[in-house]
Amino acid sequence: MHEPKTIVVGYDGSVEAAQAVRWAAEQAALRSCPLHLVHCSLWPLLTNDLGPVPGVVDSGLERSAQVTLEEGLAQAKHAAPEVEVRTSVLYGWPSVYLPKISAGEEMLVVGSRGLGGFTGLLVGSVSLEMAATAACPVAVIRSDEHPDGPVVVAIDSSGSPAALEDACTAAAVTGANLIIVHVQHAPTGYRLLRDPVDIHPAAEALLDSALSTARDLTPRTTVQSQLLTNTSVPRGILNASQGARLTVVGTKGHGLIKGTIGSTAHAVLHHAKGPMLISRRSTTGQNYQEEL
Repeated sequence: MHEPKTIVVGYDGSVEAAQAVRWAAEQAALRSCPLHLVHCSLWPLLTNDLGPVPGVVDSGLERSAQVTLEEGLAQAKHAAPEVEVRTSVLYGWPSVYLPKISAGEEMLVVGSRGLGGFTGLLVGSVSLEMAATAACPVAVIRSDEHPDGPVVVAIDSSGSPAALEDACTAAAVTGANLIIVHVQHAPTGYRLLRDPVDIHPAAEALLDSALSTARDLTPRTTVQSQLLTNTSVPRGILNASQGARLTVVGTKGHGLIKGTIGSTAHAVLHHAKGPMLISRRSTTGQNYQEEL
């Protein structure tokens, strides 16, 4: 028998990271897999003085990193006491270590520390970097406002097989309904009410095929489809995902430059308000593990 894959979650002590740890622990419980909690400390890159202050209990930068990890462990155990949790303190950038540790695993989970507010950009740089470089699915966790909502997956003209598979798994383990969405792009300025864009047979066939696949993968899940038209594909996905417990999208491209996870995934990741899963895959994931 193969050992179950691990859910890897990064924790930096922030409120957003605590949300990610709790979500990851709950997913580990649902999927009957272990959890690997990782804290990356940058202090050794900045100073050699990591030891305790004489006479001060629990002082020093090295101890501070351990305390942060213990806080994260407490969050995980509170959310899912039965889950097996492995912990690691690593010294360096999370953008370097997290993709290596999570390569080929069940998923990588990170919190979102974006700007929010007027800008509306809800994803932070680390979250975006993980979505562009990790060799496994990446969950970016924000406020979980609709824990009883459906899982929504957006598919493109390829059918987005990885995203569809991940969405089926998420719906099956949580007992959620699954909604498969395909958004047709309408030219800017198109009069949607008076001159609706034709619903092409190819788009209908695409959704029919996705429905059939989803029902085969998760026969006990209620699956629906929505064929939408919008002048902005990301906006159409965001509108459809309002009230979702999880939004799943595929990715295209590699690297860190804006758009290399695919312009649609990039835009949805920046503006989605609930938990989101980027369905990443890599055939070279094992190479990351060997470099550790």
